[in-house]
Amino acid sequence: MQEVQDNFSDGAVTAEPGLRERKRAETHARIQAEGMGLFLKNGFDATTLDDIASAAGVSRRTLLNYFGSKEEIVFSTKADFPQVIADAVTARPADEPLLDMVENALVDLARRHQSPQARSVARLICETPALHAGDQAKYERVERVLAQALAARKGLAANDVACRVVAGAAVSILKLTTAAWLTNPDQGPEVFGREAFAALRRVAG
Repeated sequence: MQEVQDNFSDGAVTAEPGLRERKRAETHARIQAEGMGLFLKNGFDATTLDDIASAAGVSRRTLLNYFGSKEEIVFSTKADFPQVIADAVTARPADEPLLDMVENALVDLARRHQSPQARSVARLICETPALHAGDQAKYERVERVLAQALAARKGLAANDVACRVVAGAAVSILKLTTAAWLTNPDQGPEVFGREAFAALRRVAG
């Protein structure tokens, strides 16, 4: 939500379009927040678009102008995730080995994104069949962006095979780590992540 607000705080835009865009951003954020609140409280299937529209103080028609479905509301909260991972890779030293680079980038992220709210959203997605297809599409985007970020950080071609292989392995570990975190909430996801990367090195070695 803060990111949405920040995106529209640039004083370079003219006053009138800026006001209109801010209002749209505020409505988008309100629908998203109310929808997620209801999903987490009442369950995804039990929550209707009319419930969300009422909670957000908008009509169903207005809601559908922002989100075409309940699924879109959930995945809008993860829309920036591929770029967040790419930024984490960019922040790593360029001379790190590929596998170290992606492992350390993911561990850095895990340590910053393990709030109860984040776990609740992950559990909602995991336990809701209607969200599985969209979640898989998210991971496919993450893999593509991650491979490109690794290649860029290493100064390699965008379709470098090693970067693509490492990205694919990392996304598989990311999925396993999320599942382990939901099963063992008292253990940070970075712990299982480190174990998984260590296992990968043993097998590859």
